[in-house]
Amino acid sequence: MKFGIFDHIERRSDVGLAQEYEERLQLMAQADEAGFYSYHVAQHHHSPLCMAPNQSVFLAAAAQRTKRLRFGPLVYVLPLHHPIRLIEEICMVDQLSDGRLDIGVGPGTGGGTELAMWGANPDENNDRFEETLDMLRRGLQSEFFTYHGKFMDVTDLWMELRPRQTPHPPLWWAGNAESAAKRAANFIANGSIEQIARVTKLYLEAWEQAKAEDGPEIVRPASPLYGGTRRIFVADTDEEARRRAISAYHSYLSHFAKPMPPGREGGAAAAFNEVVRTSEWFQKQQAGEVPRPADPNRVATLRITPEQAIEGEALLCGSPSTIRKYVERYCAETAANYFVGSFQWGDLTHAEASKSMRLFSEVAMPGFVE
Repeated sequence: MKFGIFDHIERRSDVGLAQEYEERLQLMAQADEAGFYSYHVAQHHHSPLCMAPNQSVFLAAAAQRTKRLRFGPLVYVLPLHHPIRLIEEICMVDQLSDGRLDIGVGPGTGGGTELAMWGANPDENNDRFEETLDMLRRGLQSEFFTYHGKFMDVTDLWMELRPRQTPHPPLWWAGNAESAAKRAANFIANGSIEQIARVTKLYLEAWEQAKAEDGPEIVRPASPLYGGTRRIFVADTDEEARRRAISAYHSYLSHFAKPMPPGREGGAAAAFNEVVRTSEWFQKQQAGEVPRPADPNRVATLRITPEQAIEGEALLCGSPSTIRKYVERYCAETAANYFVGSFQWGDLTHAEASKSMRLFSEVAMPGFVE
């Protein structure tokens, strides 16, 4: 079993942004020493959910603070990237890290909503994603790159920058098992132990079927990684962990909305938030049953409560022994070979996240980690 970390790098209100970056890099150095395998960071824009919308910049800094830890985006939202520029960024970070970069790819959420927020046609989202992914695969393996697509047309580009890993860094996919297998990508899913067991079986079956259809540009790892992710908070006692995790989860939910100027209606941000106002969490917020965020334009976009997240195993909280028992069940029952946790989320402080990760690595990982 390998252990990884998923991170949004949510905006914290207790420190300035420069300190937040510094403390996150310290947390990555701690993960490096503790034996975690890889660190995955999301890409989102225009909300408190993600303070590293350009993952390449942040990961280049991380390369200088770590020695063994792999890292990468989960995911690069490919329709938002110029493919040639992204190829060059990937090569730079892979070289700076001595070949420790993982490349997560995806089309983004909301069926092109993020593309529309930048003034482009959301109907082009999927086509842009497929073309950009194809260009990444081919461009990273080319000395002189020629590509004639729907959106890009280049001829004999000299690819002076090359990745450290050959033929290119490994691909990762989040969410859909069949899509991951088709694209020869390592796989991370959400869900309970029972759900991860089911989706792992689907992924491995789809992997074997997809191998027969691989083209020459496809690089399929001999031993892919696959598993599930969840938010984690470990404290000295179950009661303390549950109390703080529920509080932090309310903050986490509030970070998904795209803030807008007061009184402003319409636009892409409004479309992104449309689902929010009918959510169960928002109704409770309006009734004063859960804390309201400081900014009235920020509301939750997830139709889930912290208690439901705990029940569904999206949120794992407890004492070290409780968490250890859960990891034992996960290893025994899922057939997965990868376990991914988020350790700093919501309004958890650096000290809280650092202690939680330390307890996890000291108690839950020994005996399972490679």
